[in-house]
Amino acid sequence: MFRLQGSKTLAVDLTGDAVKAKNGSMVAYDGRMAFKKMTGGGEGLRGMVTRRLTGEQMAVMEVKGEGTCYFADRASDISLVSLRGEKLHVEASNLLCTEAGLRTGTTFTGLRGGGSGNGLFTTTVEGTGQAAIMSDGSAVALRVSAQYPLFVDPGAYIAHQGSLQQHLQSGVNFRTLMGEGSGESFQIRFEGEGLVYVQPSERNTIGGDL
Repeated sequence: MFRLQGSKTLAVDLTGDAVKAKNGSMVAYDGRMAFKKMTGGGEGLRGMVTRRLTGEQMAVMEVKGEGTCYFADRASDISLVSLRGEKLHVEASNLLCTEAGLRTGTTFTGLRGGGSGNGLFTTTVEGTGQAAIMSDGSAVALRVSAQYPLFVDPGAYIAHQGSLQQHLQSGVNFRTLMGEGSGESFQIRFEGEGLVYVQPSERNTIGGDL
């Protein structure tokens, strides 16, 4: 149902079913479509309260109809993610569209979230179906295995899936405080089995200038 029309536009073919998309991200459609704004990131009143408490805001609309609907957001690059009963962790600002049957929620990220500059909570997408995520530049999916942990710049991280543990590690020391830091003072260490999505652009982070 999801397919890329170039690298920056998502085409979704609908046959009477629905998808959840970032509010205002429709750029064109053919056929008959109905758009409905959803509260709490599509999770109803409970989701609205949770997202306001956590600061993980996500404005979502339901798109239902017959035809093809096209989505894009500020010329961001788009990647497709297929889930088979798995859970995807993704920053709310990087989530463009999901199949309606996928459940969304929020989860605590700990220090990793603080280090990435995205807050202490992140969005989860769970179930079986497709999701579309956005990145600044073409994202790459890097595999993590038990033998090969992965180290990621917090400012380049956008999402991950699989059975992964994450730890924020710091190289801050006395030399850093004297202005002689390495320039890469914080990294996220991923261990386990799964995929990590990284964009070729770094957000401003707390440790970015250290």
